[in-house]
Amino acid sequence: MKISTKGRYALILMLDLATYNTGEPVRLKDVARRQQISEKYLEQIISILNRAGFVKSIRGPQGGYMLKYEPEEYTVGMILRQTEGSLAPVNIEEAGSPERESVTSRVWEQLTEAINQIVDNITLRDLVDWQEEQINQYVI
Repeated sequence: MKISTKGRYALILMLDLATYNTGEPVRLKDVARRQQISEKYLEQIISILNRAGFVKSIRGPQGGYMLKYEPEEYTVGMILRQTEGSLAPVNIEEAGSPERESVTSRVWEQLTEAINQIVDNITLRDLVDWQEEQINQYVI
């Protein structure tokens, strides 16, 4: 399994929205500048997150995007599944898959379980806290 740039950037975008959650909408232009990601690419990603109900869009000159819920209500797994779909490394349910009836399917099932266990137990709040720890670690 390899997470695409869309999945990685969705996580970065949500982290940025959580980090700069001041009650005011965050403009994609500002996220693009801070994270050094194309604004056009962020527009595609925010559209997916908006349709999923993860963010709310505020229109107008002072508009932008905000998290719809508190950071602790989002998991890394929720965010990645919106852009990546299943996080399973192998689709053993696929018709004609040799793993479907094979003993190796247990390996893929356990690996999928392990991945889900990790990404479903890390919240956006955890990422914000880890980011703050990292920043504070370098303060002299």
